[in-house]
Amino acid sequence: MSVKSIFLSIFLLPTICLADDCLVYKIMPNVVVNTPEWKKQVVQPLQPMDVLHGNVIATMVDNYEITSDITPIEDGYCVSLKNIEATIGYSDFLVQVDISHKPDTCSYNAILDHEDEHIRAYLSIIEENNLLIRESIAYSANSINPIFVEKQEDIDKTIDMFNEQLQKHPDLILLKQHLKAEEEIKNKHVDQNNMNNTLKKCFE
Repeated sequence: MSVKSIFLSIFLLPTICLADDCLVYKIMPNVVVNTPEWKKQVVQPLQPMDVLHGNVIATMVDNYEITSDITPIEDGYCVSLKNIEATIGYSDFLVQVDISHKPDTCSYNAILDHEDEHIRAYLSIIEENNLLIRESIAYSANSINPIFVEKQEDIDKTIDMFNEQLQKHPDLILLKQHLKAEEEIKNKHVDQNNMNNTLKKCFE
């Protein structure tokens, strides 16, 4: 057992040293946060909906474009996280209106107005949390250390590893949970405005 331990120490030591050497090339990554272009689609399912009148299905995206800094050193390369261009926000809103409401009628338009309020609520989440989003990404990115690779063809795998480390960072996980909680709060607030009162006026 002791012989095996000595063997591993001899062959792992150079790799460990080279990995430590890469720490001097660590830089604070630049972070840019963009919001996606969004679009709205309105449909009426052919079957009666299992919710009252209508709803909105929002699609959230969180994509990260990573740029690395490559420094050749003895026997390999130091790969450092240099830049992150993140796209965070809602890209699509699918508005569903129950088939019982005919297009261009009072009730149909009242439902659309209500669902538009939900869409504005979703968009406000990203706007109001813009600083938190940027800080969470920046802190998560800054926690990622450079990695030593022996071969140039391993650099792309390392960048994929950076992306995986970034998205698994506790700060980004907490950020996503926070945004999800904001969705529930704001949507409940919109529903408390009682759209039914508006609909009742359409049938008076």
